[in-house]
Amino acid sequence: MPQHSLLIRDVPMRERPRERMLKEGSQALTNQEILAILLRTGTKEESVLQLSQRVLATFEGLALLKDAAIEELCNIKGIGEAKAVEISAAIELGRRIHCMQTDERYVIRSPEDVSKYVMEDMRFLQQEHFDCLYLNTKNQVMHRKTVFIGSLNASIVHPREVFKEAFRRSAASIICLHNHPSGDPTPSHEDIEVTKRLNESGKVLGIDLLDHVIIGDRKFVSLKEQGYIV
Repeated sequence: MPQHSLLIRDVPMRERPRERMLKEGSQALTNQEILAILLRTGTKEESVLQLSQRVLATFEGLALLKDAAIEELCNIKGIGEAKAVEISAAIELGRRIHCMQTDERYVIRSPEDVSKYVMEDMRFLQQEHFDCLYLNTKNQVMHRKTVFIGSLNASIVHPREVFKEAFRRSAASIICLHNHPSGDPTPSHEDIEVTKRLNESGKVLGIDLLDHVIIGDRKFVSLKEQGYIV
């Protein structure tokens, strides 16, 4: 054990996270430094920078930290309930700001636009989520809804549930999407059957199914581009 506490004051002034943020802006900071600012203090054994690095290592970076429960954070030595609550609150605030930005009439012109809209939400999910985006006549997203959670099955994902919300929102068209937890977005037989069924229902109801996009890990497949929606 060191003979003295490793404090942030042991770090040169120009390298301290708070001072660097004031001088260079938040974008210049590493994830470790941003977390250190939230934590404020370390422990008797390690500096706040060392503690923040250990927290990130525990959760393998931000990917798992963003979903960490307060109880999980409290299990880390040096993270008490107060620090855990502050981290959790900061993550939730960031999530809400992100949703507010993307929900302000986001326009969808391509499968790439769909991917940008949902990729970070969906690529880490451990179960399949079947979501629908409801668009107005300008292809702006009016509403997003999770219709079903679980393995995709043509008999379970019923057009009634998908299009009921479209009528409620007076949507001009819809885009369906779901994730593959494996990270591979290659369409399955069920994916194709569900797509065909929804496409046919949309034609009858007068609400176009513009696309069905499958989300993998930083990859996606458009069933429209694959020729299953005409």
